[in-house]
Amino acid sequence: KFQFIKHNIDKQELSFKLINNLIVIPLTINNQELSFILDTGVNKTILFNLYKNDSIGLNNVKKVLIKGLGTGEPMEALLSRNNKFSVKNIIGFEQDLYVILKDGFDISAKMGTTIHGIIGYQLLKDFIVKINYKTKKIVFYNPKTFKKRRCKKCEVLPLEFYKNKPYINVSVKIDSTDIKVKLLVDSGGTDAIWLFEDTKTELKTSKKYFRDILGEGFSGTVFGNRSKIKELTLGRFKIKKPTVSFLDSSSTFNARHFKERNGSIGGNILKRFKVWIDYPNKKITFKKNASFSKGFYYNMSGLQIVYDGQELVREKTVNNQLEYLGGQGIDKNNSILFVNSYTYNFKPKYKIYNVVEGSPAAKVGVLKDDIIVRINGKPAYEYSLEEIIYLFQTKPNKKIKLKVKRGITDLKFEFNLEKRI
Repeated sequence: KFQFIKHNIDKQELSFKLINNLIVIPLTINNQELSFILDTGVNKTILFNLYKNDSIGLNNVKKVLIKGLGTGEPMEALLSRNNKFSVKNIIGFEQDLYVILKDGFDISAKMGTTIHGIIGYQLLKDFIVKINYKTKKIVFYNPKTFKKRRCKKCEVLPLEFYKNKPYINVSVKIDSTDIKVKLLVDSGGTDAIWLFEDTKTELKTSKKYFRDILGEGFSGTVFGNRSKIKELTLGRFKIKKPTVSFLDSSSTFNARHFKERNGSIGGNILKRFKVWIDYPNKKITFKKNASFSKGFYYNMSGLQIVYDGQELVREKTVNNQLEYLGGQGIDKNNSILFVNSYTYNFKPKYKIYNVVEGSPAAKVGVLKDDIIVRINGKPAYEYSLEEIIYLFQTKPNKKIKLKVKRGITDLKFEFNLEKRI
């Protein structure tokens, strides 16, 4: 159980980073501060990225296997018991921790910042948690003393739990058909909605779609058909034309043990609300924010870009030096002398992790493992990974110019972002 360190404290506020719709919080494990994704879609705390300098002293260890989304095999992990977790003034003793031995997941590369793991149910079950996506603040409340103000603009929905994961009942409109579905509340998913094909006879891919890489699960790459639907109804809130990904049975085999589940609702929906997650009382409250009516976008390039470490870059700096020149019989003049000097700095490097077949980038010949040198004339290292992802989602027909390094050869490509749904 997690609890407040001091008895006279009944709430704890915490700032978080929002990266590609995912909530990243500081979590201290055995006195070592790490970065974790707060993921309502997981019922175990999992550590999958530990460096030499990060020593957390694992206790009572045994080997286990972990399965998840994707078409690959289960991953080998260590189960460590009796660990101490803390989040500011919140502490949890005797906590279980699963440690991935071989990090094929490599989420740090995909997010462009160091991520050590994910935590969900273990932290959330003991509190009422308010998440404000606009201010990037989380507040953990003591459920025994929490008094929620009346909110006429809020919608309260019951939570249903299966294996300590939360589900809500909502409605989706595909073409002209309204379909009631049960979706996992998944703050660890970057997309808006995932739907599992054929879990209901009406749940079939819309007429307009394209095959896409949707992300990575613990058991490999997740594929599906990316599309849009007319509407998502979440209580009183109607969300127009959200993007949706229809997942085939092979990618979601391990997620279908709960037969009533029809998919997931992810960060691209949740971030449009202020959300109160109340595990103790099995309910969730939504209040829309300024992002509610913003459009839904997707990657129109066909490129999946990842962080690929750092490279040493030579940068030119220009110093203006003012010299005074004078002499007998010569007028005094001011002269500006420009002096060029160079500095060497480590900068982020990005590479192409995947290219979607038939996409604009694939058509012009961009390949997996190409190293990105420049994007639209600007050095790639001047972008953050999130800025690159956003650039590929801006607007259809936007021209993208890429300079890449393939082996020892520099290549240039041009293509336009293509609206496919």
